[in-house]
Amino acid sequence: MRPYTDADMPRLQDAMAGWIAEVGRCGYDHIGELPQRIYGESRRDQHTVCELVQVWEDGGQIAGLAINGRFGSAFDVFVAPALRGTDAEREMLRVAAATTAALTTGRHVSTDLFECDATRIRLLTALGFTHYRTWDHVNEIDLTAPVPEPLVPDGYRVRPATMSDADGLAEARNQSFGEAWTGERYRDDFMAKPGYDPDQEIVVEAPDGRIAAFTICWVDARNRAGHFEPVGTHRDFQRRGLARAAMLWAMRRMAEQGITMASVNHNAENVPARKLYESIGFVRRYETYGFRRQTVPT
Repeated sequence: MRPYTDADMPRLQDAMAGWIAEVGRCGYDHIGELPQRIYGESRRDQHTVCELVQVWEDGGQIAGLAINGRFGSAFDVFVAPALRGTDAEREMLRVAAATTAALTTGRHVSTDLFECDATRIRLLTALGFTHYRTWDHVNEIDLTAPVPEPLVPDGYRVRPATMSDADGLAEARNQSFGEAWTGERYRDDFMAKPGYDPDQEIVVEAPDGRIAAFTICWVDARNRAGHFEPVGTHRDFQRRGLARAAMLWAMRRMAEQGITMASVNHNAENVPARKLYESIGFVRRYETYGFRRQTVPT
């Protein structure tokens, strides 16, 4: 086990794409979730990436990854298929839980898993975790079928982002999710990091030049799979179909690139998000379950 470095991102994405190709999606998030969770979540004021992310190697190959301190008290662990269900996976889960417990002041540490992942359920249960909620819905759409044309009100336009959009994207994220980005931090801590490509961040520009809605469409070329994370609308521009237009614009381009399926996750309790994705044609494929245990000394 060692701390993560920026140079690990291409290897991690390549490894996870290979794991998905080998055994399927159950147990693994889209490779776009890696830069999003490591760099794109606004939580770097107190801890560095090296403190929050751990990498395991075995014979020079990536064996596992832990992203700690998500939302303050949650963690993710992804493990190579050959090690699933072994003492190695159990140890990765133990270390991630202890690391996150040391970072949080909360009463619990938690993680989520695919409802089909019996192996992870067994290991977490043995470590004292219990199922306490349904966390996300994981939705998919077939991109081999025709994708509707994206429509926006007069004066708005859909386009890929550029590095010069950092200030506008920071403001749009803050107004969408209650985050605390500055333009400088968004550019330096996310846009300039490995795994991100501004051409994959699709924005809807308002007539006054502000970014009204946005989404990042991550691409896994090996598995011909796209993924949207995040999807947001500035609160001044909601209920105008702008996020829908950004997603449709991205879906049409992904289909042209040979991507055959796209996915998007949302909190199971987020009814507006569910209705948006259903209106586009996304269908629930998986649920993720939240598991937690009380914090313990490390």
